[in-house]
Amino acid sequence: MRSTAKIVRAGVFLAILMSLPAHAENAHKQAEITGIEALSPALRTLLTKEMLAIQTAMMAVIPAYAAGNWNEIETIAHNIKHSYLLKQSLTDEQIHELHSSLPASFIAQDQQFHYYSGMLEHAASMRKPELVGFYFSKLNEACISCHSQFATHRFPALTPEKDTGEHSH
Repeated sequence: MRSTAKIVRAGVFLAILMSLPAHAENAHKQAEITGIEALSPALRTLLTKEMLAIQTAMMAVIPAYAAGNWNEIETIAHNIKHSYLLKQSLTDEQIHELHSSLPASFIAQDQQFHYYSGMLEHAASMRKPELVGFYFSKLNEACISCHSQFATHRFPALTPEKDTGEHSH
């Protein structure tokens, strides 16, 4: 479990990474990029590591839940909840970059994700399987919602379909 705890020193900010192109094609295009797409390569690297840590943590919850290992789930959820990049290895410049580049909707989703991880931690500490399942589901929904808004190039199946007015069954 200690290895999982070490891996999960991350937050949802990593979802930002999933919406970024690998490289800017040229200086002109780079000047036109705003918001999430404008993050620096160094920040993208940190965010990549964080997203992978969240993925690993989320996957570790599944066998712990099936086994009723509430202590492990509590630890994992605690680590996700307290995994803000801003409190870890970011420089002052990177902190400023995040605050000036992130859209308000992303920050709101990040806060919601951390709220749900706190509720998952609490449900596990209370040994409430139905609530553990519920809040784990809410964490997954938060991931999908963020990926649908900020990372559809990475997760094309989450691209919202345009309403054509036609119904299919």
